[in-house]
Amino acid sequence: MKFISWNVNGLRACVGKGFMDVLKSLDFDFFCVQEIKMNRDQADMDFSDYFQFWNSAEKKGYSGTLILAKKEPLSCSYGIDGGFCDEGRVITLEYESFYLVCSYVPNAQPELKRIDYRMDFEDAMRSYLSGLAEKKHVVYCGDLNVAHQEIDLKNPKSNVGNPGFSDQEREKFSALLEAGFTDSFRHLYPDVRDAYSWWSYRSRARENNVGWRIDYFVVSDSCRDNIKDAGILPEIMGSDHCPVWLDIEL
Repeated sequence: MKFISWNVNGLRACVGKGFMDVLKSLDFDFFCVQEIKMNRDQADMDFSDYFQFWNSAEKKGYSGTLILAKKEPLSCSYGIDGGFCDEGRVITLEYESFYLVCSYVPNAQPELKRIDYRMDFEDAMRSYLSGLAEKKHVVYCGDLNVAHQEIDLKNPKSNVGNPGFSDQEREKFSALLEAGFTDSFRHLYPDVRDAYSWWSYRSRARENNVGWRIDYFVVSDSCRDNIKDAGILPEIMGSDHCPVWLDIEL
């Protein structure tokens, strides 16, 4: 079973940069999208071949998530146990043997001015995922807005304390893993360097591969041994992020 996750930094803009061609070219069962920045009724694109699940932010042109699935789920829910719904950050699909959770985790913002909200989100998400994992396997994916280890960004020393690489955010990711979850890419490739999924638009960062790995597939430990492969697709353009993928038996 193959999963794709991509922060498109505006779905309509990304469609103008080849999103539909990418969608057609990749082999997947589930395509999870973050930062869509639109409502479903604004869509001028053909997703009729897929079951569509949209979670748009109340604020127009902001945040939002989308899952395109080839198989109809048993159920779908939005937010975290009924909370954190206004920014369209979480979609959960339930299937016979697993839950798929697509998330666009809040950015802590410059000077960590939104770190308290971020910490509340992290605690709620960890509790939520742990509850799901007591019932079935869990696949949790998306732009998680944190580089967990120094190997996960080009310039760790100069970014200590910055949003996405603060002690608080890194500790919350560690707490998630300690709660019974596995970072699929690092599980398979613990020592691979220069593997990034986001690059600043400044200073030719992508051209020089000065990036961060902040997009993930995290799975419950119950299905860790079922991971077949995981990877990153930096050659795919259209956003400041590139897609990441997971192949797993569920």
